Amino acid sequence: MEQLCYLALGCLLVIVFLYGLLELHYFLRMCICVVLARFVKRRCHILDATTVNGLCLTNDVDTLLYHMNNARYFRELDFARVDFYERSHLYRTITGMGGSVFQGAATIRYRRFIRPFHRFNIVSRIVYWDEQSLFMEHRFVRPSDKFVHCIAICRQRVIDVSMEAVMAELLPRTASDQFRPLERHVVPGSEASLQPMSVTGGISNPAMDQSSLAENGHAAAAAAVPVPATATAPVTALGHCAKLKPSLPPELSKWIEYNDMSSKNLRSGC
Repeated sequence: MEQLCYLALGCLLVIVFLYGLLELHYFLRMCICVVLARFVKRRCHILDATTVNGLCLTNDVDTLLYHMNNARYFRELDFARVDFYERSHLYRTITGMGGSVFQGAATIRYRRFIRPFHRFNIVSRIVYWDEQSLFMEHRFVRPSDKFVHCIAICRQRVIDVSMEAVMAELLPRTASDQFRPLERHVVPGSEASLQPMSVTGGISNPAMDQSSLAENGHAAAAAAVPVPATATAPVTALGHCAKLKPSLPPELSKWIEYNDMSSKNLRSGC
């Protein structure tokens, strides 16, 4: 009996040590998040919005035990990104093309605090991308009335691969046709070869209407380049990528400008 008590005490000490050293709760939740996103939840289109659930616990609050600590919001975004990466096949596409992705910058705007033991949802979606970066918006939403507690914008940098190429690989896939690439049949000499593609069964993109297609120049560039009769799948994918690419939001443009200025100052030694 005495040996059994010592064994139980030893196991308890090991668990406490691992929890304090490795923050076991974080790694266990991350594993569960990956398993659910990969094997349980449905796949989603790269421009769809995904939602993960959260709960403000006692280890999430600040010293006053009044609301969720400000730093915990960014930690919760790890679970939202993993869920999005797995369900949209974004991460495996980047690594499959020989690249990698990491967090380059983040900004957050708080509106109202989250109290202890209150539930919240994190709604994540892609708002823009360029050659080197992917920009995601994360909203902390109250489930009862959809009130937005805060909004975070994160810049994911990719290396050893072009983000435009990654999106060209992912955008032709739709949830309605089980992620099969969209096909476009071009008749030689027809006017259709000079027009942007029409998407059948694709998702609707509120950030991209016909006027914004012309304003940002992506669709105009795609339409100005004739597609030869021997057009291949990569050309089709690039055209589809150009058509669905959202226009750059003005507030995001200002934030990118600030990040570029900060990088220049750091490189100059300021």
